[in-house]
Formats: sequence, C-alpha cells, structure tokens
Amino acid sequence: MAGSVDPPDGTPDGTPEGLPGRGEDEYRPVVFDESFIRAARLQELSARERMGNDIPAVRDRPGADHDGPGPDRDAEYEYAYDLDRRHHWRTPRRRTRRRRSGHGRTTGARVGSLILVLLVAAVFAAATHLGSRYPYQPPPGPRAEPLRVTLVALTPTGPVPGGRPGDLYARSPAAQYRPGAAGIALPPARRTTHFSAGQVMTALTVTKDFLIRSSLAPDVLTGGTTRSVRLLLDPDQHAQFDRSVDSPAADGRHATGGWLIRFDPARVALADPGVRVHGTFHVTEASADVLEITSDHTFTYALRPAGPAAGPDDASLFAVRRELRFRLDRDDLRMHRAELVTSHLQAGPMDCSADLSGALRPLLAGHRPTTATPPAADPYASVPAAATRLCAALSPDSRPSPP
Repeated sequence: MAGSVDPPDGTPDGTPEGLPGRGEDEYRPVVFDESFIRAARLQELSARERMGNDIPAVRDRPGADHDGPGPDRDAEYEYAYDLDRRHHWRTPRRRTRRRRSGHGRTTGARVGSLILVLLVAAVFAAATHLGSRYPYQPPPGPRAEPLRVTLVALTPTGPVPGGRPGDLYARSPAAQYRPGAAGIALPPARRTTHFSAGQVMTALTVTKDFLIRSSLAPDVLTGGTTRSVRLLLDPDQHAQFDRSVDSPAADGRHATGGWLIRFDPARVALADPGVRVHGTFHVTEASADVLEITSDHTFTYALRPAGPAAGPDDASLFAVRRELRFRLDRDDLRMHRAELVTSHLQAGPMDCSADLSGALRPLLAGHRPTTATPPAADPYASVPAAATRLCAALSPDSRPSPP
C-alpha cells in the first residue's frame, strides 16, 4: 500500500515483514493510505467535540474539493458515507444515553417533589382530622357570679308634696345635683399595683356608661328596650338579666331593679328629662387580674301621672340610691363590659306593700302610703332572706321643703 510504513516493532501478528499476514488481510478493507484520507469530504469529530447533544458525528472536511464527481471522488464519498454510517449508529446512541440520563434525573426530581408534596398534604390532613376529633379545649375561665340584689322601699310619713319640677328641685337636697350624665363625674384615674392608669380609666368609663344607660336613658326608664344595658354585661350574666327583665321575681336574683331603673309607663311619666345625679366611685384590686369598682349614686326623678290629664303642678320627686359593685378582668376591659356582682337599691316615696320585683311603683303627688309599718318577716320560712320585702321610713329631710 503506497505511503504505508510498517510499525517499528514489526507486524502485530508476528508475520514477517513484507509478507501478507492474517492481520493485514483482516484490516485491508478498512485501512487506506494518507492521500485517500486527505481527499475525504467528511471528517469525524473528536470525542470532546461529540460530547455536545446536538452536534453530528461527522462534518464537511475544510478545504476539501466538492466540485465535480469522478471515479476516485465517488470512492472517497462511499468510504466517507460508510464511515459516517458506522458512526451514525454509535454516536447518537451515546447522545441518547446522555439525554436519557438527564431526563431520568429530571424525572426523578419531579417524582421526589411530588412525593414530598403528597407527604406534606397527608401530614396536614392527618393533623386536621385529629384536631377535629380531639380539639384542644383551653381551661375555662372563672364564670361570672350571679347578681345579688337588695331592694328597699322608702315609705313617707305623710302625703307626697307636688309642684313644678324646677321648684321641687330647688327646695330639695337635689338642688346642688347636676343634671344627666354630667352628674356622674369620674375621679382621677391612678394606677394600682397590677393595672395602669389607662386600664383604671377604662374600668371607670365602663361603669359610668352602665349607670347612664340603666338609670338615665328615657327608653329604659319608660319600659322600652334594654339592649344597651345588656351589652355592657358579662355574657355569663345575660341569662339572669333576661329573666329579670322578662319574668322578674322577688328572690334576690331576678328583680328588674337590680339591673336598671324602670317605671310602669301606664302609671308614671317623666315630668322633666333632666334627671339630677350625684355620687362617687371607689376603685380597688380584687386580685392581680381583676379590678373592683363600687359606685354609689343618688338619682332624683321628677315624675307625674301618665296621661294628658296631668298638669304642670302635678309633678313630684322620686329618689333612687343605687350602690353597685362591679368586677372587671382584663378581658372585660378589652371588650368594654363588666360583671355586676351586687346591687343595693333604696327608692321612695313608695308603699311598703309595693311589689319591688318588677317596675318601680312610686307614690305620686298628693298620695300617701296605705301602710307605714314594714311587713313581718318569718325567720323559719324557707324563702331566702334576700327575697324578703324590705321597707324603711323615708326621712322628712329628703322631702322638698314647703314653699
């Protein structure tokens, strides 16, 4: 073969030099001289160049003559084509393997992500299921105590004085009282051991709002809605409040007068909407988490008989002293509400025989009590002592002086 050079160590199969051997015959169809290779139109890429996924295994040889077919060029093309075919089934297979390897890694990552998502979803579903079947029940807080009520009817010793509201106020101890909400003055708020001055002021504001809504609001006084009062109470006391308003009873728990002031609209009307008020507040700590506020206020109402027949001189004064004790924990301060613990009410002029469980029944101008003697009390009776009707004589100094 022209241009061939024997290996320096001799032929690989041990055949003498210059003689055709078995190895030479085996590789003779595929071994060409250097000039034939240089004349090839296609050139095989190196291993590094074939590492790209989209690069063909062979390329056009630079500088090769592509013009004009000929016998030698056809032979070269056939060799190159045969060479290209052999690499065609080798190289793409390696590229396919690399593509499959990358695709496998991508598919594995996707499968792993999907498994992780399903695992998280399963854990969340299990937690939700267990939470719904075995919900955490926080320890219940202390429930509000039932309100304890004491009502005392103040009975006059003679007929009730009458006149115009302004004149009556001027001749009574209520002459110096301020009208309406202005008479419910709040003291300076001072911090306590466990509550700030702001929290103390919030507690005082809640109790003042309760006094205004339960003692001064015209709708409440004349038998109208009581929702505004109810909203200021601890929810644990709503049931007791509702029963006291709808079905009052003289049992020391369910008297309407323990919660609010109400007159029978069929018998009594307001002669002057400017109710005179005077009183005090006292703040203490019941515990590290509870404030206790005691209010002591006297409300003086100018009343007249209901109906158009009453004249301007038919008014009379009716005094109600309310001593209320409130408790407010930190939730109550945040929700602007209070727990009413005790309510002590003294009201007159009234008859000792009057029913104190529901709306108050004042004695109006010119009327006198049917009995001035308090009713007898039986210490052996099964009725609670708080349910016993209480009565006391109305001091003459509390009545308007004669003109």
